[in-house]
Amino acid sequence: MAVRRVRLILAVIAIWVLGSWYYSWHPPNGPGFFSPAQRPGGRVNPDSAGSGRLRWEKRPPRYPVEKLATLPNNKPPKRVPRVQAPRPQETVAEKETRLRRLSAVEDSFKHSWKGYKKYAFGHDEIKPVSGLYKDPFGGWAATLVDSLDSLWLLGMKEDFDVAVQACDKIDFTTTEARDINIFETTIRYLGGFLAAYELSKKQYPNLLKKAIEVADLVMSSFDTPNHMPITRFPWQRYARGEAQAARGHVLLAEIGSLGLELTKLSQLTGDMQYYDAAQRIYDGLEKDQKSTMLPGMWPVVVDSSKSPIKSIGDQFTLGGMSDSTYEYLGKQYLLLGGALDQPRKMYEGFIDVAKKHLLRRALNPDNLPLLFFGDARVVTLPSGEKQIVTTPISQHLTCFTGGMVGMAAKIFERPADLEVAAQLTDGCVWSYNQTASGVGPEIFHFIPCDPDVVKDDCQWSEERWIESLRKYWGQNTKGDALSDEQVASIIDMRRLPRGMVDVDDRRYILRPEAIESVFMMYRLTGDSKYAEKAWAMFEAIEKWTRSKYASAALDDVTASRPKQMDSMESFWLAETLKYFYLIFGDWDLANLDEWVLNTEAHPLRRADA
Repeated sequence: MAVRRVRLILAVIAIWVLGSWYYSWHPPNGPGFFSPAQRPGGRVNPDSAGSGRLRWEKRPPRYPVEKLATLPNNKPPKRVPRVQAPRPQETVAEKETRLRRLSAVEDSFKHSWKGYKKYAFGHDEIKPVSGLYKDPFGGWAATLVDSLDSLWLLGMKEDFDVAVQACDKIDFTTTEARDINIFETTIRYLGGFLAAYELSKKQYPNLLKKAIEVADLVMSSFDTPNHMPITRFPWQRYARGEAQAARGHVLLAEIGSLGLELTKLSQLTGDMQYYDAAQRIYDGLEKDQKSTMLPGMWPVVVDSSKSPIKSIGDQFTLGGMSDSTYEYLGKQYLLLGGALDQPRKMYEGFIDVAKKHLLRRALNPDNLPLLFFGDARVVTLPSGEKQIVTTPISQHLTCFTGGMVGMAAKIFERPADLEVAAQLTDGCVWSYNQTASGVGPEIFHFIPCDPDVVKDDCQWSEERWIESLRKYWGQNTKGDALSDEQVASIIDMRRLPRGMVDVDDRRYILRPEAIESVFMMYRLTGDSKYAEKAWAMFEAIEKWTRSKYASAALDDVTASRPKQMDSMESFWLAETLKYFYLIFGDWDLANLDEWVLNTEAHPLRRADA
């Protein structure tokens, strides 16, 4: 068992070094709090050594806050512009098609939920190929809590009631995990409880009670000298009464994506400690925003031990490890009903910088107007001059930006950005259409066109693709330029879709970001073309991911028959299938003029609704 734990720790460290640990919080598997009704073939997961009898409990604050920030109670100077387009008109035949597609999405959800309920109930995730389970998120039934609002939206009332009752058994005072990921705990657990509580019209008070339990755990990480959270919270040290301090190196997304959930809890309870914690982070980020190496944007890594927060990195992205900090600016504005102007100013402070230095047109065989946000790094030349280097790399995680930019185009009255949002969304849809499986990869390199449309018409040619490949892959073993035959061999061996020069990560791990933007653009515009895009995406995903017990991640979407991996993260039911369901469901379900969805797709009611 000790060897197993050492291997797991080493694996985590390795992934961290590679910078891809953002959504992969994997402490040792624990026994969970329920015993699944059945286990395939009578197999059981071995228990792992953990925290023993040590339990977390809320302690008197070592560093009390002298004066709490309070929710804005002023009347906004003007009403927030409408987000959602009018209900699209549809013929009888179109309605029949939509409802048939809705039924297919519902069947997919019920299949995965049934497998989880039968074989992994009470654990974080089902392993969809083997029918076993794992507990990467504290062992607190992540899939159960993450799925609550989806069950309600799908009208699965009986299952919802069972799940709500089961939530009472979750013990947030202990876990097998050494450290608690505060970000994941907030977006999945706290967000899940809050959304289910509000969607069910506050009929289930235990959901609010569990939300407060989670929030109190989260707030323990804020008990530091500068009241900044420890994002990977060593809860056992806190439980033993040890002093703690915020860390010098934290991921931007993990500290900047707690605002919606904490703000909502203050709105529901009147207890301002939660909003105060969130607002202090926003104040720190705002003060630092113009003093980073790329003024307007924050780097991937920041120093939360400083007051205010201090940026310390030179790498900038809207993708993993940064994404939801940017996403939450417009959403925080909406949640507060437009009563606080700070989120708008922060959004407008970064978006034009990102468009200038990260946004690039992409060369593609169909000459479609496609956009992607790449990554940027600020490098220092021998002369001492700073240079911004843009890397044309696209992450599936960055696919949320179409929806973000589109929503902001409406609420912040930036109409030209709605076309930017459409091209960002189409870029991610294109990445699905280009692969042999019809499913988009986790990460790939594209061919950027010059931002100046006069210099570059961005028109496709096979020669330009080949030259881009030759430039990307460099010289051969003899130091010569790659021949046409060698380039062709690279294309063939690596199964490179036309328009891509590399597929850095070939997996599909059931991620929602691409369909999230398709959903947002559909609701923002009412254009039925987005429903058609969504259906093609769903058919491909469902074809390859459906497994015996649930739905499974894929190892290589460039293969004609991708293999399934034994993993189904909770966001499959919380986000991905929810977005598909909302596209084909009733237009007013989770209406965007009444609700704002957190980064785990949990709807929270807007203050101005």
